[in-house]
Amino acid sequence: MEYGRLGKPKPKDLSRREILPKYEENVTSRPNQWSKLKILLIISTILILASAISATVLVTVRNKTGARTVRHLKPSKAISRTCSRTRFKTLCLNSLHEFPEALSASNADLVHISINVTLQRFGKAFYMASEISTLDMNTRTRSAYEDCLELLEDSVYLLSRSLTSVSPGGNNHDVQTWLSAALTNQDTCAEGFADVSGIVKDQMMANIKDLSQLVSNCLAIYSAANGNDDFAGVPIHDRRRRLMGSYDRDRVSTVVSVKNHEDFPKWLSRKDRMLLDAPVSVIKADIIVSKDGNGTFKTIAEAIKKVPNYNSRRIIIYVKEGRYEEDNLKIGRKKTNVMFIGDGKGKTLISGGKSISQNLTTFHTASFAATGAGFIARDITFENSAGPSKHQAVALRVGADHAVIYRCNIIGYQDTLYVHSQRQFYRECDIYGTVDFIFGNAAVVLQKCSIYARKPMDFQKNTITAQNRKDPNQNTGISIHNCKIVAASDLEASKGSFPTYLGRPWKLYSRTVVMLSYLGDHIHPHGWLEWNATFALDTLYYGEYMNYGPGAALGQRVTWPGYRVINSTEEASKFTVAQFIFGSSWLPSTGVAFLAGLNT
Repeated sequence: MEYGRLGKPKPKDLSRREILPKYEENVTSRPNQWSKLKILLIISTILILASAISATVLVTVRNKTGARTVRHLKPSKAISRTCSRTRFKTLCLNSLHEFPEALSASNADLVHISINVTLQRFGKAFYMASEISTLDMNTRTRSAYEDCLELLEDSVYLLSRSLTSVSPGGNNHDVQTWLSAALTNQDTCAEGFADVSGIVKDQMMANIKDLSQLVSNCLAIYSAANGNDDFAGVPIHDRRRRLMGSYDRDRVSTVVSVKNHEDFPKWLSRKDRMLLDAPVSVIKADIIVSKDGNGTFKTIAEAIKKVPNYNSRRIIIYVKEGRYEEDNLKIGRKKTNVMFIGDGKGKTLISGGKSISQNLTTFHTASFAATGAGFIARDITFENSAGPSKHQAVALRVGADHAVIYRCNIIGYQDTLYVHSQRQFYRECDIYGTVDFIFGNAAVVLQKCSIYARKPMDFQKNTITAQNRKDPNQNTGISIHNCKIVAASDLEASKGSFPTYLGRPWKLYSRTVVMLSYLGDHIHPHGWLEWNATFALDTLYYGEYMNYGPGAALGQRVTWPGYRVINSTEEASKFTVAQFIFGSSWLPSTGVAFLAGLNT
């Protein structure tokens, strides 16, 4: 018999989230936290931006046709061809017909138009959702509602960037990541309302209707236009590593010689590369947090408030040794290029205790969250202390693009590390948990990390990953490369009673690979666990490449259509830093060591 996450038989349609009690509205009320003026300004900006970019595209269309177009109900050949590549063809046809002059647009122009139409729909949904903020809501509903507002606003930003990047002269390399993240955002929003009922849910579901399908269509249209053969959505780029130089004098008080590692990735600036390996004593922090008062602030929350929005330069926050118990700390989307430095694992500890048992969404339980692009954390412990009986309780949630987590502890039980979206890299981290404890839909590589399965509750099984890729064109997945997967001390004595699996498919196109890693004897011989009967077994992509250790034997592994033993170096290389997260282009600037390819 299969058991669910609470040790009970799992109903056929149960999602990854446990079913919470249903609550009626009008239980508690909270003041309106959204200024209508602010919302109107945001929406106006969206529409102006979309119109301006579209004008460039439509001028091109007019110049090509030499005449004004007349809308017809019958789609053009370009529209028919474009929509035939999408998963939601009728919606594609209808949405493109809404746009002026789409009938005379070329295939390339329809990429712009599809994103533009989607952006305007998101802007309208965000505005309409903000209008219901004054309704009375209980804690659970308010949690889901606030998640959705944040995620909608984030998606508007991602779609705006995508629209700019696919315009003439724009950079196309990032678009698939941003569209993938916008789709993940809508999935997270809808899931937050899955276990509630009432007028707020009804209105929110009406507001976001079709948004996921529109983004899915954008992904399909963009992928087809750019010639992606997909390999289930993996973008392939052949970029070489740059060598790491000396420390930057602007942010480090003393020049320190550093080894020229070929391991250092390229997507971090030269300054950041230096900062990631520099001793704390030589770093000039912008803000110092110290519980004893010998710093700029005593709390991390105060430090975050001090960070200006949209930084083009690196802002360094040094958090001195101590235990900081401040729930729901967050580096928001506007707080870009923020770096947290601690005094080491187990010394600087950021701890929270929120869980879904408090009628919060899983998204809302994170002890620390980061969505601002370019976020870096080094030498810190992130912990959720809720314990196994409280079920979903996130220690660290990351939705920041080009995020790096280096030499950190991430400690919890169920749902410890939420790799929510965009591109992320983890190096030399220790990650502890039980059920689905590395989960989400980022494009993420974990390298030279130690992954510890802990003792779960009775009748539970440990699952290391729960990856939730829901669309075949998303460039997302979890890559575990050159790591150590072992039993924690509390599991060691009873590991025979609590089987541990490498992962299970949360969504239809779930994708996880484990490469060149040590697997302990606590890993079940089957390796992977079904989510629910045959769900996703022929659409997922789970792979293993040259792992070793007592848990790495392949003789009894699952025989699912989507599972594969990877024998090709070329195929395995697609899940490396260089090719899976474009790491050779942005990681070197962070300064963290990394392996761009397969070499250990």
